[in-house]
Amino acid sequence: MNKLETYLVKLIEAQGPLNIAAFMAEALGNRRHGYYMKQDPFGRGGDFTTAPEISQMFGEMIGLWHAGNWLNMGSPEKIHLIELGPGRGTLMQDALRSIKIVPGLLDAIDLHLIEMSPVLRKRQQDALKNYARPIWHDHIRDALAAAKGKPVLIIANEFFDALPVRQFQKSEAGWHERLVRLDENRRLSLGLAPAPCPEQMIPAAVLRADIGNIVEICPVAENILAEICEHIHAFGGAALVIDYGHDRHGVGDTLQAVRDHKYVDILADPGDADLTTHVNFQRLKEVAQDGGLQVFGPTEQGKFLKAVGIDARAESLLKVATAEQSKDILSALHRLTDDAQMGRLFKVMALAEPSLAGVIGFER
Repeated sequence: MNKLETYLVKLIEAQGPLNIAAFMAEALGNRRHGYYMKQDPFGRGGDFTTAPEISQMFGEMIGLWHAGNWLNMGSPEKIHLIELGPGRGTLMQDALRSIKIVPGLLDAIDLHLIEMSPVLRKRQQDALKNYARPIWHDHIRDALAAAKGKPVLIIANEFFDALPVRQFQKSEAGWHERLVRLDENRRLSLGLAPAPCPEQMIPAAVLRADIGNIVEICPVAENILAEICEHIHAFGGAALVIDYGHDRHGVGDTLQAVRDHKYVDILADPGDADLTTHVNFQRLKEVAQDGGLQVFGPTEQGKFLKAVGIDARAESLLKVATAEQSKDILSALHRLTDDAQMGRLFKVMALAEPSLAGVIGFER
C-alpha cells in the first residue's frame, strides 16, 4: 500500500466512499502524492507519449493555425496565448518557433500556462526560455482574469481527458453513482451508491440505456469550457481542443490507468499511474454553442493536420534531413496522421468568436 492509498483508506474510513471524480482528483492532483505533482510522466522514460513528443511538426501546425486566426482577427496589438496542460513545454516551444515567422505576432503575445505540477513547470521554463516568459496559473479562470479585455488564443492538447469524471451505472431501480470504497481487507474497491440519483443528472440521450450500462459526465470540463467561451464571446479569440474521445453521446466505462506505457488496474497504486477517460466532444460542442461561439468539428486529427499543411512541412524537413532523420520524420508523420495510429482516435475541435472568418482545418 503506497502513501496515497494509505491516505485514501483513512479518508474513506473517516468520510465514507468517494465518487470516481474525487478519487481521480486525489490520484492525479493530491498536493503531496498525486501523479502529476511528483514526476515527469512523458516520453520513453515516463508512462506515455503525447503528440508533441513524437514530432516538432505537431506543435508547428498548431502555432501556424493560431497565427492565421490572429491575422484574420486584424492582428490585434496584444493577445494572450494560453495553453492548458502544457506538459514539458514541447508543444508550445514548437508553436512559438512557427509563430515567430509571422511579423509582429510574437511581440503581441502574453504567454500563460495552466499547470499545477512544480516538476513540469520547471521543464516548461527550460523549454521556453528562448521565446517568452510564461506566467503560470493553477486554474484557467486566473489566466482569463489576467486577459480581461483582451482576445485569447487557447491550446488544450490532451487536457480534457485527465479531468475528473463522475460515473453512473444503470440498474432496475435507476442510475447509481459508482464509488470507490473499502473491501473487507481495507483495500480500495469499486461499488455503487445504494440509492439511485435523480434522473436529471443523466444526459437525456442515454437515459434509457440498458441495465448495466455506465455513463460518464464531466462537470469540471463543462465549467472550464463555459469560462473559455464566455471570455471569447466577450473579448474575441479562438481555442483548439485536441484529445481522444467520441463525437456522440454514448455509454461505456472509459476510465483507464497507464503506467510504463501499459494499462494497469485503476485502483492499484493510486498516484503512480496516469488516469484518463475518453472526452465527450458532443457535450463540449453543446456547451460552446450555448456560449454563442462558432464551433468547428470535431474532426479526426489526421484530417486536421493534413488540412493545415503537415505534409508540406514534412517535405520541407525531408529536403535537408539525413537518411536516419528522414526515417524518423516519415515515421512520425504516419503515427500522427494514419487512421490505424493517432489519426482517427484523436479528435480536433475549434471554437471561435462569432465574427471570425477564415478558420482552416475543418469542413463546414
